[in-house]
Amino acid sequence: MKKPKTLFEKIWDKHIVVEKNGYPPVLYIDAHFIHEVTTPQAFDTLRKKKIPVLRPNKTYATADHNIPTINQHLPIRDQLSRLQVEKLTKNCQEFGINLYGLNHPYNGIIHVIGPELGITQPGMTIVCGDSHTSTHGAFGAIAFGIGTSEVGQVLATQSILQNKPKLMNIQIDGKLQKGATAKDVILYIISKISVSGATGHFIEYTGSTIRSMSMEGRMTICNMSIEAGARGGMIAPDEVTFAYLKGRVFSPKGDEWKKIVTNWKTLKTDKKVKYDKKISFNAFDIEPMITYGTNPGQAVKIMEKTPDGKSMIGKKIDYVFIGSCTNSRIEDLRMVAKIIKNRKKSPKVIAYVVPGSNQVKAQAEKEGLDKIFISAGFEWRQPGCSSCIAMNEDKIPPGKSCLSTSNRNFEGRQGPGSITFLASPLTAAVSAIIGKIADPRKFFVL
Repeated sequence: MKKPKTLFEKIWDKHIVVEKNGYPPVLYIDAHFIHEVTTPQAFDTLRKKKIPVLRPNKTYATADHNIPTINQHLPIRDQLSRLQVEKLTKNCQEFGINLYGLNHPYNGIIHVIGPELGITQPGMTIVCGDSHTSTHGAFGAIAFGIGTSEVGQVLATQSILQNKPKLMNIQIDGKLQKGATAKDVILYIISKISVSGATGHFIEYTGSTIRSMSMEGRMTICNMSIEAGARGGMIAPDEVTFAYLKGRVFSPKGDEWKKIVTNWKTLKTDKKVKYDKKISFNAFDIEPMITYGTNPGQAVKIMEKTPDGKSMIGKKIDYVFIGSCTNSRIEDLRMVAKIIKNRKKSPKVIAYVVPGSNQVKAQAEKEGLDKIFISAGFEWRQPGCSSCIAMNEDKIPPGKSCLSTSNRNFEGRQGPGSITFLASPLTAAVSAIIGKIADPRKFFVL
């Protein structure tokens, strides 16, 4: 009788190239995503050692971290950002890698374009020199971030030395309360287990709450698994997954599609399997969340007091940022547009809406969402990582606060001396209109 396996183990075992006692297994990588920040040194190493990229057709490149989100047709003003983007272009040309650079129809945040193009598929192993590669685990893939030296390793060998992590199951059942979103779910989880609660583990999310979520919601959950200290997060593929992937640019077509879906349906954890750690939550306990400190685990329900007895409601904010690889997909933008339609943002707040890709931008404009944002006084921008990370022009000024739909609130994350509060797109939209941190349930009937 075969030993029951988890979803992770089924994928992991099929991708081991070689395994020897005393050494990490060599793991084959199906898809390698790269961007401008963590690749220059890796390519330089290949160049010096005269090593080619082994499988350039398995490497997918985009510029996202350093790019501006206005006037993308003009040269990048910041010298370092311009240099990094130009270096990526040069390296991709030299090593034969397809690049979705600035102004390409497929350009966007790497963790947005992978799924929307159908590059990300169930059963894959996926890496990128970016911690939020865990996003792709929403499709039933093993996806994790790697360092620059490892980027070079994968470029050269299409494999990576990787120790097998421990396995954790987080099960969430029940129906979410009004106003609670996938972002609130993951902030709630991290607030309960802390930013080190899943260290050394790969999380599989299960339960009726997860199954009821869209792919966008599942991606948000997996995206922030890394903020709990996990190596990554994943969700078993199902009909929601298959419907999302069908017809995508890189998705199989015709008979090949039918064949691969049959295989994908086997990708689920066996019964009676044992995880190294298991935690359960009731969805009804989850409400709109807000961070108050300098790590994602320092979060409370928006109507609760912080540990020092203060309320987050009514707290002054200077900026609202709706975007990032966590919350910049079309579902997120529709959510915001529904709230702010026929309303105006507070004059005290500067608000950015930054789509995650050119495809998201085009879809939003096709639906007229851009007109709603602009009419409400929000800045409708071009795709990019934008105010999630202070590597581009969209920095939050020193001493200013930002309510952000991104994934990290570390000191200086959005700009030196800036303050970040993490929340859902719903909370961000309502707070932009009020001009202060507000509970979406109190302001609108959703």
